[in-house]
Amino acid sequence: MDFGLAGKVAIVTGGSAGIGYAAARSMANEGARVVICARRQDALEAAAGSIREDTGAEIVAAAGDVSREEDIKKLFEITLERFVRIDVLVNNAGKSHAEPVTVVDDKGWQDDLDLKLFAAIRTIRLAVPHMTAVGGGSIINVVNIGAKAPTASSVPTSVSRAAGIALTKAASKDLAKHNIRVNAVCIGLIKSDQHTRRAAAANRLHEMDAIYAEMAVARGVPLGRVGEAEEAGDLIAFLASDRSRYISGTAINMDGGASAVV
Repeated sequence: MDFGLAGKVAIVTGGSAGIGYAAARSMANEGARVVICARRQDALEAAAGSIREDTGAEIVAAAGDVSREEDIKKLFEITLERFVRIDVLVNNAGKSHAEPVTVVDDKGWQDDLDLKLFAAIRTIRLAVPHMTAVGGGSIINVVNIGAKAPTASSVPTSVSRAAGIALTKAASKDLAKHNIRVNAVCIGLIKSDQHTRRAAAANRLHEMDAIYAEMAVARGVPLGRVGEAEEAGDLIAFLASDRSRYISGTAINMDGGASAVV
């Protein structure tokens, strides 16, 4: 199936590992040119080299902290200097910060909002003129299932991610006239480097299969397993592609059926 991504230019934040890396790789496999952004230059260069080697695509590593407005501006400058255009934006950067509402102080709230909400607001604002200039585009905001149904001890992440869904819907209405689609992917339990690091710290790295099986049971995942980053990456690539050109303003659960809400 031709996704219609050949020659398109995509920006992926949080692109050095996990879902961001998988999304970049999936789009590169479809012929897209991809700029990946993350904080650590070494990890970013390694990721870009790996995708480049596997796919033969043009991959640019642009190190930066998307919670900083100046770093976002630099990311776009690098992208436009290299590729001139922007067709796809994947807002994936973020980490889980989950505590009781009485515990999180103002700095914790602000840091989380800067990384997850304001980063998306700023990247969208910068991307829109360039997407409009090429006749349209696709924006994918990666959030999590807690955005729809927050649990106890889930702030500030559940709140910033819920704001991400609201931003997705509002932006989809505003930008439809420019043929720019905006969607969200609500992530559930997906294999990631953070799980591997925790297992290593507990001297259980050799038990990853068992650990993931335990996690799936503990989280009540109906499909009975933890998702692969590549599965999320393929969904993001689909939403970026011409194959999803009539899909906008939606938030799709990628969770093995775990969410309590549609």
